[in-house]
Amino acid sequence: MNLRPHRKESPELNLTPLIDVVFLLLIFFMVSTTFDKESRIKVELPTAATQDEQVEEEKVLEITIDASGRFYVDEREVVNTEADTLKRAIEKAAGMRRDLPVIIKADARASFQSVFKVMDVTSQLGFVNMTFPGKQPVEGN
Repeated sequence: MNLRPHRKESPELNLTPLIDVVFLLLIFFMVSTTFDKESRIKVELPTAATQDEQVEEEKVLEITIDASGRFYVDEREVVNTEADTLKRAIEKAAGMRRDLPVIIKADARASFQSVFKVMDVTSQLGFVNMTFPGKQPVEGN
């Protein structure tokens, strides 16, 4: 008979996962915190004496191509369909602004060549924002 008391092992608490979680939380809060930079120079900015300027409506350059292939720049007909004439008309309408959005409205029966000519001329002049509006298809009929 074994009468010696049986020694129980004390349970060990594994702290490694707890340390990992605390470390990750510390990193998270360090990264996500924004620090306010306080300037050493105190400046009191003046108040405005006038109201804010009214923002004028943004101008767009509208180029229309009808079914026969004639060009219209801002509703003014271009004399002929040559690329140089179209380029001069666009330069006159846009002035020095090359950041204007260009809306190219082409008739459904207009040739692809005339649409590509307008795209080519506008891209040569430096316009990059071109839009082609269309009609919604009619459902049901």
